[in-house]
Amino acid sequence: MLSEEETRLLIKTPKLHKHRLMLALLYGCGLRSLELRNLYIKDIDMDREQLHVRQGKGRKDRYVPLCGLLVRGVRKHLASESPVQWLFNGNDAQGRAVGLSANGVQWVVKQARQQSGIRKQVTTHTLRHSYATHLLEMGLDIMTLKDLLGHVDIRTTLVYLHVSRYKQGTAFSPLEKLYGKAQ
Repeated sequence: MLSEEETRLLIKTPKLHKHRLMLALLYGCGLRSLELRNLYIKDIDMDREQLHVRQGKGRKDRYVPLCGLLVRGVRKHLASESPVQWLFNGNDAQGRAVGLSANGVQWVVKQARQQSGIRKQVTTHTLRHSYATHLLEMGLDIMTLKDLLGHVDIRTTLVYLHVSRYKQGTAFSPLEKLYGKAQ
């Protein structure tokens, strides 16, 4: 898993905007490699700031939020690259536009890791794992995380509880939230 600082460094390292956006979507939406590669332009609802993940693992559809940074990044990508069907295009042997390959995504992650100087093993799944762990550490509840990740079984999501750093001793009274600490 990457720390927040390492994640930020990894995402900002690539020179190409397209590559930074790929990393940002993998992390910022908790996407699997296949889900990133299968993203159609029509799956992005910039007005509602949502991404429709079609036929993820287990053939499940789900919606994940897109933050303003990702919306701006997608708009810039669409304007500069002019993709037609998929958000990220690759080319087949005849030079025709096709969806991006698994090797293409892995290459982007590998290059970003090497150029950033991060020494940890980093894969597309490392970004998904970091997304889940960081959300738990920021206070997201486990059931919402389960839905965002597209997990069928809560036991799959519970793995992230073991690796997240809960701040022990930070229990509080709900009155503090109602009336504020400085009353």
